[in-house]
Amino acid sequence: MDIIQSRQMRGRVADAPSGHWVYRFLPRSAWPYAQLARWDRPIGWKLLLWPCWWSLALAASAGAEPGAAPSSVFPSPWLLLLFLVGAIAMRGAGCTYNDLVDQDLDEQVERTRSRPLPAGQVSRRQAWVFLVLQALVGLVVLLQFNAFAILVGLGSLAVVAIYPFAKRFTDWPQLFLGFAFSWGALMGWAVHFGSLSLAPLLLYCGSILWVIGYDTIYAHQDKEDDALVGVRSTARLFGENTKRWLVALYGCALLFFAVAFAHAAVPMPALAGLVAAGAHMARQIRVLDIDDPDQCLALFKSNSVVGWLIFLGLLGGGAWATVSPYF
Repeated sequence: MDIIQSRQMRGRVADAPSGHWVYRFLPRSAWPYAQLARWDRPIGWKLLLWPCWWSLALAASAGAEPGAAPSSVFPSPWLLLLFLVGAIAMRGAGCTYNDLVDQDLDEQVERTRSRPLPAGQVSRRQAWVFLVLQALVGLVVLLQFNAFAILVGLGSLAVVAIYPFAKRFTDWPQLFLGFAFSWGALMGWAVHFGSLSLAPLLLYCGSILWVIGYDTIYAHQDKEDDALVGVRSTARLFGENTKRWLVALYGCALLFFAVAFAHAAVPMPALAGLVAAGAHMARQIRVLDIDDPDQCLALFKSNSVVGWLIFLGLLGGGAWATVSPYF
């Protein structure tokens, strides 16, 4: 009966944001595909994008000397744009793949049973075709990079393929999401230098911990339904100790970021972004109510602010190098 009712929701997903451009400008026939790709939920591609942009900015300002030319310490706008397009495409492909894998679970969860596949708005074949088209866009972006970066990018596919199954066999599916969503921390550096070093690896580790933290907050929305259908998560694992875990996860993430900055020898003012990001993370932990789904969603989304603060800090460090003869 619940599935039948979901098919009568006239193409809308239960938790879809109202007034989004998807529902104002796209024809109704395109709505299910926009929902599969989560175009009406841009926070996902933003969170996927930030490690890419951090890595590009870290690489661009690495070892910056006083009086450096602006073109040598700021990331290329063209590369920033490519990563933006790639993040949107690959996040959409990943979400479509996740929905294909999780259709049986989504049919049992209140918040997800009105998604296009369980609601019967698209067939599995149509979803697979849409997934391939999005992946092709991502491939076109990837082929703009150097050979080493292409190999690094292809390496992420194994992690992406495993992630949707993780919640069925481990209490740490957020760790696998961290592996996938943090991959850009390696990509930006690889694109800039054609190699990897300790700095991007440290950035990657810090990003993984950040992802575990914010996705734990997100997972608290579904913990009751997850328990009923047997889905595992760090939200269920941490339970009432979530705030303590977040202190450790966010704190260690910031430590990894700071050491990455030190190894890359970026200008010292870049650390201001980490301080600001740390203050934002501390506020998340302080106000978090794990039994308030709406607040959990809002705090999860606020992590895009963390992304901005760290990125702007790196840009600020680069700007400092261009105008100051001393650090």
